[in-house]
Amino acid sequence: MEMSDIRQLAHLMQETGLRRLDYTNGDERILLEREGDGAPTVSAPVPQTACAAPETEHASENLYTVTSPIVGVFYAAPAPEEPPFVAIGDRVEPGDTLCIVEAMKMMNEITAEKGGTVVEICVGNKQIVEFGHPLFRLRLD
Repeated sequence: MEMSDIRQLAHLMQETGLRRLDYTNGDERILLEREGDGAPTVSAPVPQTACAAPETEHASENLYTVTSPIVGVFYAAPAPEEPPFVAIGDRVEPGDTLCIVEAMKMMNEITAEKGGTVVEICVGNKQIVEFGHPLFRLRLD
């Protein structure tokens, strides 16, 4: 489901005064709810990924999990025709761009906080992620 579709559903909720909207289209499902007079909040199921545990550090394996700081859509590359920012086996330094998470038409670069090697990419391109959702696992130096 595209962000524009979600925005249209949210706008429909505001126009009609609905407090809750549960929308299903094929295998996609989205639940929008409004609290009080505020804007709708989005709750969508996130597909299971290989990075099921949200811990940020794994001392025994010297792994660090990079998690999403916001709710949005994950993009592995800066543009559809360009290669991904990182791949498994790539070495990253603090400050290197790992991906983009789009939230409300704002493209937010997610950067590495620690240096290491990418050992796992936990999210598929264009997947909706929630706050705290695992994005990458790095083997720290």
